[in-house]
Amino acid sequence: MIRNRLRLALAAALALLLLADQLLPPPLPEDSAPQAQLVVARDGTPLRAFPNRQHIWRHPVRIEDVSPRYIEALVAYEDRGFWWHPGVNPWALARAARQWLSHGHVVSGGSTLSMQVARLLEPTPRTVTGKLLQIARALQLELRLSKREILELYLGLAPMGGVVEGVEAASRAYLGKPAKRLSESEAALLTVLPQAPSRLRPDRHPERARQARDKVLERLQSRWGARAIADARQEPVIAQTIHEPLLAPLLAERLRRLKPDAARIDSTIDAGMQQTVEQLLASRLAVLPPRVSMATLVVDNETLEVRAYAGSADFTDDARFAHVDMVQAARSPGSTLKPFLYGLALDEGLMHSESLLADAPQSFSGYQPGNFQASFSGPVSASEALQKSLNVPAVEVLEQLGPQRFVALLRRGGLKLELPRGATPNLGVILGGVAVNLEGLVAAYTALARAGVSGRPRYFADAPIEEARMMSEGAAFIIRDLLESGGPLARLVDGGVGARRGIAWKTGTSFGFRDAWAVGVSDQFTVGVWIGRPDGTPNPGFFGANIAAPLLVDVFSALDDEAPRPRTPPASVSSTTICWPLGTRSNATPPGLCHQERAAWILDGAAPPTFPDRLRGGAPRYTDYRDAASGLRVRAACASGEMQAIDMARWPATLEPWLDTATRQRALPPAWAPECSSARAPENGLRIVGISDGETIRRAGNGPVPELRLEARGGQQELIWLLNGRQIARLPAGRALHQKFSDAGRYRITVMDDAGRYDRVEISVR
Repeated sequence: MIRNRLRLALAAALALLLLADQLLPPPLPEDSAPQAQLVVARDGTPLRAFPNRQHIWRHPVRIEDVSPRYIEALVAYEDRGFWWHPGVNPWALARAARQWLSHGHVVSGGSTLSMQVARLLEPTPRTVTGKLLQIARALQLELRLSKREILELYLGLAPMGGVVEGVEAASRAYLGKPAKRLSESEAALLTVLPQAPSRLRPDRHPERARQARDKVLERLQSRWGARAIADARQEPVIAQTIHEPLLAPLLAERLRRLKPDAARIDSTIDAGMQQTVEQLLASRLAVLPPRVSMATLVVDNETLEVRAYAGSADFTDDARFAHVDMVQAARSPGSTLKPFLYGLALDEGLMHSESLLADAPQSFSGYQPGNFQASFSGPVSASEALQKSLNVPAVEVLEQLGPQRFVALLRRGGLKLELPRGATPNLGVILGGVAVNLEGLVAAYTALARAGVSGRPRYFADAPIEEARMMSEGAAFIIRDLLESGGPLARLVDGGVGARRGIAWKTGTSFGFRDAWAVGVSDQFTVGVWIGRPDGTPNPGFFGANIAAPLLVDVFSALDDEAPRPRTPPASVSSTTICWPLGTRSNATPPGLCHQERAAWILDGAAPPTFPDRLRGGAPRYTDYRDAASGLRVRAACASGEMQAIDMARWPATLEPWLDTATRQRALPPAWAPECSSARAPENGLRIVGISDGETIRRAGNGPVPELRLEARGGQQELIWLLNGRQIARLPAGRALHQKFSDAGRYRITVMDDAGRYDRVEISVR
């Protein structure tokens, strides 16, 4: 009977305890102690910490991320029976009570780690009532959580001085290292610090901290050995001043918005690379004008993981728009889209690497682009046009491909383009008439290192891989080779300038010097650099080649230590020799029609011909007739003797003024025979007057600078005047040009109109 009553009493007591546990559960962290958010690099290095509502810096940590020495020291010093007691150690409590009664004050608290966690979760007064509440809460914690979970709560909540809580935060703040790499001496120091965190702070009271540390070491001598303890005692207590971690701050803010409820956000950033990139940016601040910022993005080509992310030049300088993330800002890309234009034109079968293009003043339905340096080169290949970033040839190619198709293909390849509201794609797209951001541009450029497949940058290791076909593998190989080494001929000669460094890169400058870009690709990384004013105001004199490209090269030099891997062309790419002006293979072109030979990359075995002449009709090959005796040009209607038929290859009319003497002799027909003098070549309708070909102008001593009054007869509408290939004026027909010649030398003066007519004279100034 008595036994039954005892059993009923115990059952009732247990039921009451369980009911009390349900009605008054212990306050767990998710309810009472909101974690500070911590964004870390791929190796766990803190990038930026965001404090909780109490402004406490607390880094969540797992047991595996803490040095075993610290766990061993903590349990041995604070709670030897932690792994077996139910939350309360009765022997420790009895010892504490006995010491209190004999000394009249608290000598040791008798608190287990479970009780300390209970007090950290729910602060209680240091009274008997408070101790009883700790005991009750500790028992509740042991019922609800495993020993491992309780220990991890302590590792994250233990007070470490000031606003720092938890062993990981303390290790980073005071020692500058992760808790996983704590030495015996450091483990002992952080073990004792929570006992009196303000009085023992190692950055303020190193001697007190050393004495407390040595007490812990003394207790651990039987575990670690006398020699290890002696070595640990020799280590001085040196702690750095607590400061907020601040690497990739704008990225950390961005990732925090993506995961607002995560206590710890693991990113793909490489802490060492990030620090290097930020140092490179900081080293350039002294030479930048006020209000100018910079941004850099580094992406691993294999994994698409972002290794470094600098959204602004200096996060502490509000004058440079520190908090504006220029990795995400939409800006004009300048010329940085040109590699994709030429790659897509290759895929569309419009051209090969040495297709003949015209770098000369042209009007495209009223659109008259010019080059960055305001000079022209005449006949250029597609490879030269890309390497020199020539504007007019790029517009010529885009006219053939079509602006709307170009934009559609870029979007299909994953590049987000923004057009002005209500606008449709036009020829200005290739010169910066759209908006992109640095992140999208770098993603697109990864296609050059990934067989034509672009990939969206990944900021989390578990993020899905998002890819899109930008261009074919063959086109990607050709474009990268042109940007890196100069094409097949450069490979045969010396391997190319870029091949020794292994970087294929392109620069760009937006209208008004608002944006300077440089984007490059190596085997390992794709790197993008932007420099400009975030408010969009001009920055005269700053362009991609002189300000962004040097930074790009420095980033590659600092981060990419891999030797370039040998690359062989894919099966779709082959090299061949083609002929200008027709653009066809040399072995399929009669020798008389091959005025210049070029080594070219071709795609899928096709060698597309030169684009149709924009200014005059007719086939690129035609038959001309000569007098058999004199070799002069004749027609059947006016010939007086025997005629010979001669096959001719026609150069585009825009390029005829630029041909050298030897090419002109081969390409242009001879003068008309006297009996056919009424026939005129198309170019004869425009003539320069006021100066003769071959004339010499002399300046008398220190006399005035020679000045010529140049006129052109026979032109229509606007006339374009060039001096040694550089455009100097665009004037209505009939208006004279006054040009001074201050320096001695030879000058080539050319005038041309939109119909392809031209005249040219060469003079000397002495």
